[in-house]
Amino acid sequence: MRIVVKVGTSTLAHSTGRLNIRHTEELVKVLSDLKNAGHEVILVSSGAIGMGVGKLSLSARPTDMSSKQACAAVGQCELMYTYDRLFSAYDHTVAQILLTGVDIEHASRRENIQNTLTRLLELGALPIINENDTVATDEITSIGDNDTLAAIVTCCIKADLLVLLSDIDGLYTANPHTHPDAKLIPLVEDITPEVMALADGAGSALGTGGMSTKLRAARMVTSSGADMVIANGAHPELLYDIAEGRAAGTRFAAHRQEA
Repeated sequence: MRIVVKVGTSTLAHSTGRLNIRHTEELVKVLSDLKNAGHEVILVSSGAIGMGVGKLSLSARPTDMSSKQACAAVGQCELMYTYDRLFSAYDHTVAQILLTGVDIEHASRRENIQNTLTRLLELGALPIINENDTVATDEITSIGDNDTLAAIVTCCIKADLLVLLSDIDGLYTANPHTHPDAKLIPLVEDITPEVMALADGAGSALGTGGMSTKLRAARMVTSSGADMVIANGAHPELLYDIAEGRAAGTRFAAHRQEA
C-alpha cells in the first residue's frame, strides 16, 4: 500500500519543546519496518516550530510571526537531522519537501510536487513533508495545519491510506477529557453533520490542529477514495494493525461521492 502518515508536535515533542526520544525512535522503527514489508511510506511531520522552541530554550511557543519563523528555521534543521540519523540506522534514505499554499494551489507546481514524490518513492526514499513555516505567513501562502496538508498530499499522490497520529485515541462520542463516559467510535462510514459536531477544535500548546481539522481532512480523503485513521501517536505500533485493516483508533471508510 501507499501510506501517508502524519505525526503531530504533541507526539514528537515533550511540553518543553524538546524531542520525545522514545516516541520518535519507535515511530521511525515502525515506519522503517512497514517499508521493509513493501509499503510505500510518506511522512508528514509537524514539529519544526515546537522543536525550535526547545532548541532556542524559549519558555513557551512564541505568538509573534517573526519569532515563529525563527523557531521554524532552527527547528526544521533539528527535525530533519533527527529523522536522517534515525532512518539511516535502518538503512532508509529520507528526503525533505517543504510546501506552501501557493505550491498546492498553482497547477504546475502541484504537478511538480506529484512528480517529485512519485520519483522519490520509485527510488525507495521516504519523503518527509512539512509546511514551509519560514515563508508561509498569511491566508494566501499558508496551508494552516498539517492535517490538511497530509490530506492534500494523500489526494495528490493517490495514496491508499492516511493515518493521523495525534495525542488522542480517535474520535469519541464526546470530549474524553471532560466526559469520562465518552466512547471511542471505531468506524465512521459517513461524515455527517452530526459527526462534524463532535469536533472539539482545540490543539495542544505546541501544536495547531484539533479534531475539526482532522474531520475536514477525513472528508477530503474519503471522498477521493482513500481510508483515513486517527490513532494515538504514543503507540506507533498501532500502524501494523492499521496497515492490515484491523481495528485501531477511528477508521473513516473511503467513499467516492456521486457526480
